[in-house]
Amino acid sequence: MKRVVLVLADGREYYGEGFGAPAPGVDELERRSEGLTNAGELVFNTAMSGYAEVLTDPSYTGQIVVMTYPEIGNYGIDTDWAESDPAGARPVKTAGFVVRNLYDGPVPSGRRSLSEYLAAAGIPGVTAIDTRALTLDLRDHGSRNALLVSIPEDRKLTDSERDTVSRALAAVPAMEGRSLVDVVGRDSIETVANGSGPHLALYDCGIKSNIIREFAALGCTVTLVPATASAAEIEEIGAEAVLISNGPGDPAVLAYQVEQTRRLIGRLPVLGVCLGHQIIAEARGARTYKMKFGHHGVNHPVRDERGGRVFVTSQNHGFAVDEDTLPEGMRVWFRNANDGTVEGIIDEKHRLRTTQFHPESAPGPTDSRWIFKAFLQAIPGYAGEER
Repeated sequence: MKRVVLVLADGREYYGEGFGAPAPGVDELERRSEGLTNAGELVFNTAMSGYAEVLTDPSYTGQIVVMTYPEIGNYGIDTDWAESDPAGARPVKTAGFVVRNLYDGPVPSGRRSLSEYLAAAGIPGVTAIDTRALTLDLRDHGSRNALLVSIPEDRKLTDSERDTVSRALAAVPAMEGRSLVDVVGRDSIETVANGSGPHLALYDCGIKSNIIREFAALGCTVTLVPATASAAEIEEIGAEAVLISNGPGDPAVLAYQVEQTRRLIGRLPVLGVCLGHQIIAEARGARTYKMKFGHHGVNHPVRDERGGRVFVTSQNHGFAVDEDTLPEGMRVWFRNANDGTVEGIIDEKHRLRTTQFHPESAPGPTDSRWIFKAFLQAIPGYAGEER
């Protein structure tokens, strides 16, 4: 393994050993001042397993992920677990992967090792990092940009190399103010499931595959629509409701998607997951803000404000809806039990329902999958029963 350095935007350095695809050297950073694929916002994920789903979640586009669980890779990778198109040009969405101990032993037949999988995807990883110290750093000082760079010897970066790395990091855009839906999702309309239930249009801002599977399992007809589609195009397909999907980036700069959602509100039931939740809030006049380090993991408790039930949920977001800006008629449906942030909103008059968390899990617990049926309650004439 080559020596690899994780360098944060504030100059902090974490030294480890590389795996997966080779991280670029310092000289390569000088040649590739733009379009770095080994750099992005550094976030930590508290899941103990599910690294395959994390790596392929489109919402992690533009981010380097630190796994807090100490050993990662022990059951390998099956491409069927991908939450993006496994046959696509870039099924792995993260810009890099950071673990404490990389398991590199045998894996079950038919699977690939984590290192082999990342190497094939062109994504660098680093192991032998003190991820506990790194996580505390991110918790205390907030998420910020970082990059992975390899050095040829068992040494630290020189001052001149640090200058080069610093210039490269300065060119990496901040997540706040960044639009990324144009680099994920599809570019054409396609019906992917035909059922006897309601017809849903899924507005693809970087949708996870399990959302599609969950609605298909409920008997829905599911049509995927690109995030570049207009409200008129969505209505033309004859959908009975629209789901605005999860995805990466800052919702506040998605003016086009917010405007198209605003045009749909009041005409069709509009449902939202994660980024979709934020877009719907923006479309109704609320505001979103950047969180210090976000929620990334599969063990986040969320309380249903209607009855007090608490669910353990899967989450991946760095922005949240400002509760003080919610308009009249839009009330909090779910709230994070740890920090009190808004985790879902409901507006009966405008037939809006959203969740900030991921009811489809993948990875994570299935406590909240009942919400997909609850979503469908906004569709007139839907006969399903909410649990």
